Amino acid sequence: MEKAKISVIQLFAMMFIFEMGTALVVSYGITARKDAWIAILLSMEGGIVLFFIHYLLFRQYPKIPLTGYVRKIFGKYLGWMIGFIYTIYFLYIASRNLRELGDLLVSSTLKETPLIAIIIPLVLAICYVIYMGAEVLARTSEVFIVILFLFGIFGNFFALVSGNVAFHNLLPILENGWKPILTTAFPETIAFPFGEMIVFTMLLPLLNKPKYVKRVGLSVLILSGIILSWTVSLNIAVLGVEVTERATFPTLATVGKINLLDFIQRLDAIIVFTLLITVFFKAAIYLYAAVIGIADLFKLDSHYRIVLPMGVIVIYLSLNMASNFSEHLEEGKQLSYYLHVPMLMVIPLLLLIVSFIRKRFKTKTN
Repeated sequence: MEKAKISVIQLFAMMFIFEMGTALVVSYGITARKDAWIAILLSMEGGIVLFFIHYLLFRQYPKIPLTGYVRKIFGKYLGWMIGFIYTIYFLYIASRNLRELGDLLVSSTLKETPLIAIIIPLVLAICYVIYMGAEVLARTSEVFIVILFLFGIFGNFFALVSGNVAFHNLLPILENGWKPILTTAFPETIAFPFGEMIVFTMLLPLLNKPKYVKRVGLSVLILSGIILSWTVSLNIAVLGVEVTERATFPTLATVGKINLLDFIQRLDAIIVFTLLITVFFKAAIYLYAAVIGIADLFKLDSHYRIVLPMGVIVIYLSLNMASNFSEHLEEGKQLSYYLHVPMLMVIPLLLLIVSFIRKRFKTKTN
């Protein structure tokens, strides 16, 4: 594994930007309709439970990543196979995020630009940052989290004073009962983005102060849950629940309605730049996790040689995973049950249970 160290603040910045990702812009949790904000807060609590699973595993194996301790827990051969599956999973999710960013740019600002002309420069930039090392990625996130907060403050302020907000669109609460909220929270909004924190099991061994992992993780999950819940509430308050359901990128539509004195308008660029920042870091973290995972599994002396080949794989996947954005979203819904549940929930829980059993038998034997 790379001999680098990241600080607590840098870990917080990377985790927060990662959690925002594309969830800020897409129709996140809207299957619960007006109660989407409740579903997000509920899934945040589920995400905290999943984080504690990763944290307990990290406490047992603080010096090695997920691909390392999965072999110690499940054995050399089965553990290697599961670790390899996780690296493929990380590559695939990185590709999905880049595809969503590319589709947003093509549909909003770069309508005459081919998708490939957007994806390739982004992946090359990500590969360059990863080649420079985890410390460079971490330091860069410190700068961009400030920009992200400023964008959020300005965007929310102008949306609130524009006169477009009608909070009665959120009423009545629990109009359809708890069933749509629960079915939305599990597994859809728990897996994305809260369950995706599993990728940081590949980076936590780099933290210079491991004792702060729990504090940083919990603060990021709670803060991101509140922000995402507020964002979907604002979208429904401005657009109405029907328009929010139909909109491909409802946050973009919400900001697009801002018009103050025919002077402050066309603030769509705030959302585009926000998504560009969040997806860049999210895809970079996923790709970095996949790269060091492959280096660990195949016992490579250095991960630098495989950065560009892995980037080429991401480009291919992002361009060929779906023929259009509607198909891409439909595929994402199906993945919640068939891919996210086992990878983000079932396997980590089994890892924790088996590790405790092995530890207990070892203690009795001694």
